[in-house]
Amino acid sequence: MPLLCEVVDLIHGWYPPSTAEEWDAVGLVYGDPAAEVGKILLAVDPVGPVAEEAADFGADLLVAHHPLFLRPVHGFPATTPKGRTLKHLSDAGCALLVAHTNADLAPGGVSEALATALGLAEQEPIVVADADLGSGTGRVGVVPPTTLREFAALVAAALPATEHGVRVAGDPDRPVSRVAVVGGAGDFLLDALATSGADVYVTSDLRHHPASEFLEKGGPALVDVAHWAAEWTWLPVLATRLQDAFGDRVETRVSTIVTDPWTFRAQ
Repeated sequence: MPLLCEVVDLIHGWYPPSTAEEWDAVGLVYGDPAAEVGKILLAVDPVGPVAEEAADFGADLLVAHHPLFLRPVHGFPATTPKGRTLKHLSDAGCALLVAHTNADLAPGGVSEALATALGLAEQEPIVVADADLGSGTGRVGVVPPTTLREFAALVAAALPATEHGVRVAGDPDRPVSRVAVVGGAGDFLLDALATSGADVYVTSDLRHHPASEFLEKGGPALVDVAHWAAEWTWLPVLATRLQDAFGDRVETRVSTIVTDPWTFRAQ
């Protein structure tokens, strides 16, 4: 079995921590670099139920997209939710590694995985970070000519189901062929995309006023999907990369626990 430090180095090679946003908290959160890793669980959120799944699976490593501790803390007692999560992992002998904004930008990362899941061809970053590496924020590409209604149905079918569902803003009959996507919260790019030539923008966590004002500018239609569902598309990609790298020395599992915070819709 590979050592934890080998797995960490490999993942950091694909998604360098140096490319993460300054405010982010990525890298090895917990674990002995000299420990062996035979089972890896992949998840979007390092929360209690996911830690329990890791323990039940016998995972030696949990790779999560979102940080457990995004802000500095002076302690993490097991009387707090995050402390309980870390204790559960510790008791199970499971390390924790986070790849967040560094995984968003990279080739083979979150936005690329979302774009691929939605069938985008001729992908390129919306905002280029490193042209030689092909890294950058979001992805824009093309799909076979369709309508907004049909494209939204494709999005709903491609992503794991959530109570949030798929919200759409725009004329259902609008022609769609050029699509922009950002995995996770993407309203920070609305101004840049207003005159981008894209027909539709797929992202998460769009707010009322920014979305309304964006539509008034006559830019792309909007498709708002669950944050968890969009970023989940990266997990099978990472699982495949790990299996290709380590073969039968490591067993991977993609968590299907829905950690989107919205649990039901009232009728």
